[in-house]
Amino acid sequence: MMAGTTISPLIDWAQSDKLTNWAGNLTYSTTRVEKAASREEMRAWIMKQPRFKVLGTRHCFNDIADSRDGFLSVGAFNKVLALDKVKSTVKVEAGIRYGELAVFLNDNGYALHNLASLPHISVAGGCATATHGSGVHNGNLSSAVVGMEFLTPAGEIVHLTRHGDGDHFLGCVVHMGGIGVVTALELAVEPTYQVRQYVYQDLPMAQLEHHFEAIMSAGYSVSLFTDWRNASINEIWIKSRVGDGSSWGNEPEFHGARAATVNMHPIHGLDAVNCTPQLGVAGPWHERLPHFKMGFTPSSGNELQSEFFVAREHSYEAIMAVEKLHEQISPHLQVTEIRCIAADDLWMSPCLHRPSTTIHFTWKPEWAAVKELLPKIERQLAPFGARPHWGKLFTMGHDRLAELYPKLPEFQRLMRHYDPGGKLRNAWLNRVIFGA
Repeated sequence: MMAGTTISPLIDWAQSDKLTNWAGNLTYSTTRVEKAASREEMRAWIMKQPRFKVLGTRHCFNDIADSRDGFLSVGAFNKVLALDKVKSTVKVEAGIRYGELAVFLNDNGYALHNLASLPHISVAGGCATATHGSGVHNGNLSSAVVGMEFLTPAGEIVHLTRHGDGDHFLGCVVHMGGIGVVTALELAVEPTYQVRQYVYQDLPMAQLEHHFEAIMSAGYSVSLFTDWRNASINEIWIKSRVGDGSSWGNEPEFHGARAATVNMHPIHGLDAVNCTPQLGVAGPWHERLPHFKMGFTPSSGNELQSEFFVAREHSYEAIMAVEKLHEQISPHLQVTEIRCIAADDLWMSPCLHRPSTTIHFTWKPEWAAVKELLPKIERQLAPFGARPHWGKLFTMGHDRLAELYPKLPEFQRLMRHYDPGGKLRNAWLNRVIFGA
């Protein structure tokens, strides 16, 4: 999966002659970045390029967005274009980050239904890779999209809506950078809400066999953290909407786990100063749904990440399948997070037509060891139809992905339709999506 990728020390790309992703594990193949000041400049530049890729907030761990020819940055296109209180939608430019959008929405009395662990990612990038968030009834970030606008590599402006463009819309929302340059997205919003966050420690993993659904349904959004040692879940983070009647209270015990008495970090031993407030202190949705605050760089240091989505009904069996590898996994792991996400109808979403549970791995920056572990984990999870997160590290190839994504041939046709010359094709798309 990471052919041509180097694992290097954490690099501040702004202070280096090299261009890297935010974790520093990937050095991009070029430092040529075009920063258009207007859509007209963007369109003119696009039409002149033989090949290029769009580069966002650099939160992917693989070469999905890499280019040997040149990058287009949409970071300057970060405005809210319209808040429609009648339709309950917000239209934004592609480069706006979730943390920035969230503050605007909350100040105007609105909210998104979900947020990822990190509020630092761009809206366009999060939707393009089906980045998710958490909650048994909450779809991933892409599921909030009701309209999108993009420029094709030929310079054509395309507008798609959920209710007007059928298959083209369903196939293009999770596009992995393969259809065009997304310039704007329209998202569904709802009235703002408050959230309380509680953390419990040391849940016996055996509790998941018969109580997984109850545990994961205890709040609006629930995350389990484990290092696969001692057959236990180290921490349970329960985020509950105030006033919805389902909030888990301030009880001292939860399925055998004990309530934390201080704010916690998901990785044992790290300072919680940059984590969102816990201990049941109510706060705005955007200051509780992410695990980490907006105003700092979200990293414990060098790290790698991988993640796999399994069908919800196989959650416990899948977790136990990974647990069998705990002696191999734990020495190279910082933490694993387990979350649930609702099903959606987007062709290339890992949650397509199935409620899902994700098993996420934040690894130490030890690529040689992780590269050996990933195929073993994928084999363990294969019986449960595990689908990888597009922006993270995995080794399963095109043939296996074609089995897991029944709409893959149609998605290939959409890519050829909007980009017949292959301007946006890179090594990742050729290898993973087209099997070349």
